Amino acid sequence: MRMDNQFPPRKVPSFCSFRYGLSLLLHFCNVIITAQRTCLSLTMVAMVNSTDAHGLANTTTEEHLDHNKNPVYNWNPQVQGFIFSSIFYGALITQIPAGYLSEKYSIKKMIGFAFLLSSLLSLLMPMAAEGGEAFLLACRVAQGAAQGSISIAQHVVWVKWAPPLERGRLTSLSLSGILLGSFVVLLVTGFICQSLGWPMAFYIFGACGCALSLLWFVLFYDDPKDHPCISISEKEYILSSLSQQVSSRTQSLPIKAMIKSLPVWAIALGSFAFHWTNNIMVFYTPTFINSKLRVNIKENGMLSALPSLFAWSFGILAGHLTDFFLSKNILRLVTIRKLFNTLGLLLPPFFSMCLLYWSFSFSSITVFLILASSTGAFCMAGVLINGLDIAPSYYGFLKGITTLIGMIGGLTSSTLCGVILNQDPESAWFKIFFLMAVINGICLLFCLVFGKAEIQDWAKDRQEHTRL
Repeated sequence: MRMDNQFPPRKVPSFCSFRYGLSLLLHFCNVIITAQRTCLSLTMVAMVNSTDAHGLANTTTEEHLDHNKNPVYNWNPQVQGFIFSSIFYGALITQIPAGYLSEKYSIKKMIGFAFLLSSLLSLLMPMAAEGGEAFLLACRVAQGAAQGSISIAQHVVWVKWAPPLERGRLTSLSLSGILLGSFVVLLVTGFICQSLGWPMAFYIFGACGCALSLLWFVLFYDDPKDHPCISISEKEYILSSLSQQVSSRTQSLPIKAMIKSLPVWAIALGSFAFHWTNNIMVFYTPTFINSKLRVNIKENGMLSALPSLFAWSFGILAGHLTDFFLSKNILRLVTIRKLFNTLGLLLPPFFSMCLLYWSFSFSSITVFLILASSTGAFCMAGVLINGLDIAPSYYGFLKGITTLIGMIGGLTSSTLCGVILNQDPESAWFKIFFLMAVINGICLLFCLVFGKAEIQDWAKDRQEHTRL
C-alpha cells in the first residue's frame, strides 16, 4: 500500500499556521538550550587565570573592579575537561527514561519544566563557580539531565502535530535551532565576556530561557484537538492526516521485537556514525584551524562559527526537499531517507580528506572545512527522524535508545581524537578522518541494506493488527 493514498487531499496554508509557529518556538528554544550548554567553552577562557596574580601587592582599583566583573579561578586543564564533559554525562543518563516517560506523561510539562530547570541552573552557574568546581560540576550534570530530557521529548511533539507530508519541514526547522545556537554562541559570547563580564553570558541566556519556558507553557498543548487558539480548518487537517497513524497506546513496550528489528539497528548505527562525525567536527574544528591556518583566536572563532551557519541552512533545505519529493510523488519515503543518510554520512569524511590533499590555499581550506563540518546536517531528513516513520507509537522510547547509542559514539570519537592527537601529531588528522570514513561507510551500508520507512508490525496497534 502506498503511503500517499492515506494523506488527505485538502491542505491548509503552511506559513502563518499554528504548527509552523510551534516549530519556530521550538527552534528558538533549541537556540537558547544550545547557548546555555556551549557558552562555557568560551567563558572558560575568561574564567581561568593563566598567570597567578595573587602574589601581586600593588593592585589598582581598576583591577579589583575587573576581578569583580570577571572572577578568575585556578582550574587546571584536567578539571576544565571534567567541567566541559559533565553536561554530556548528565544528558546521557536521561535519554531512555525521558523517551519512555514522554509517551506516558504530558509533553508540555516535561519540556516546560526541564527548560525552566536548565535556565535556572544557567542563572546559578556563576554562584556555583564561586562555590568551587564540585558545585559547578553538579550544576552542569543537572543541566545536562534537563536538556537531555528536552532533546528527546521534543521529537514526540511531532507524533501528534506534524502531518506526514510536512514532517521534514517541521522537524528540520525546530532542530536547526541547535545549529543556529552554536553560531550565535560563537559570535556573541566573546563580546559579552569582554564588555559585560563572563557571568552576564549565563545570566542573559538563563533569563531568555526562563522567558521562553513560560511562553511554552502558554502556547503549547499536547494534542491539537485540545488547543483553544488553533483554527478549525488546521485542526481538522492535522487530525485527518494522522488518523491512521496515531493511536493511544496501552500495551507494553515490545522490547524483544525492537532488539530483533534490523530497521531499528539501522537507525541506531546511523545515529552512532552521525554523532561520531559531529562531535569530531564540533570539538576539533578550532584545533584543526589553529594547526593548519595559524590564525589568531578572533579569526579562529569566526571560521569555527561559519560551519554552524551553513549546517543550519542545509538542515532546513533537507526538510523542505523531503516534503517536496513526497508531495510530488518524485521519490518514495524510504528512498528519501536513504538519500539524505548517504549525503549526511559520506560527504563529511569526503570533504575532510579533501582538506588534507586538495587544499592549497586559505580559501580552499575554508571551503572544504565548512563543507566537511556542515553537510552532516542532511541527516536531519534521514536517520534523525526515521524512527517516526517505523514506530510513531513508540517514537519517544525508540529515540531515547538510538540517541543514547549515538551519544556513546560521540563521546568515544572525541576521546579517541584527543589520544590520537597527543600520541602522533604529524599524521593524526589522516588517522582521524580515515577512521571517520570507515565508521561512516560501515554504518551507512547497514542503513542502506536494512533501513525501512514504513510502520513495522511490532509497532502497530495489536487490535488493528489482529483485524488485518
